[in-house]
Amino acid sequence: MDVRSVKLSARTVVGKKVNRLRRQGIVPVHVYGTQAESVSAQVEDQTLNRLLPQIGSNIPVEVEVEGLNGSDICFVREVQRHPVTEIILHVDFLRVDVSKTITAEVPIILEGTAPGITQMGGVLLQNFQTLLVEALPMEIPASFHIDISGLIDFEVTIQVGEVESPENVTVLNDPDALVVRVTAPRIEIIEEEELEGEEGLEGEEGEGEEGEGEEGEDSEE
Repeated sequence: MDVRSVKLSARTVVGKKVNRLRRQGIVPVHVYGTQAESVSAQVEDQTLNRLLPQIGSNIPVEVEVEGLNGSDICFVREVQRHPVTEIILHVDFLRVDVSKTITAEVPIILEGTAPGITQMGGVLLQNFQTLLVEALPMEIPASFHIDISGLIDFEVTIQVGEVESPENVTVLNDPDALVVRVTAPRIEIIEEEELEGEEGLEGEEGEGEEGEGEEGEDSEE
């Protein structure tokens, strides 16, 4: 497995003073985990903007802190962003022991075209965006790819137990849980019912108008 890497600088600025770093395009970082001491570090925001989309929270990254010996295999555990601008405010890296299994959420990527959608007008229902797995850190999958071309109608489903995974990776979700299926186009059915209701009302109004006309003719006689 090719492991991406990032080099951090040691950080001495803490507390509210880190806002000065952010204004300079520098993001405070925290590295913790295993039995080593936690480290306060920092890195340019452009570095994180390139790195984070590539690794998510389930792909290991080699982290080196300037001034410290060696490097650590880590996972991103938390990314704090500004609620309005989405600018990265803080990142936590979790050190791991590569010889011990960990759990991680692995994203699901759907591939192909479902005939139930293109030919029957159905709607895709995806219950899981990720699957929880257990494996050694260096063997965590980057993603699960699911082919939905077999969803030919509204009865066919894909369950967790049908998702292919490497032998050394254990999926912890219920194997009978529904991952994805195609459902009937309920919106169209509702519109048809409403249309039928409107036609019925128009018929009743027409009958009422005819009745009023007949009463008027009788009174003239």
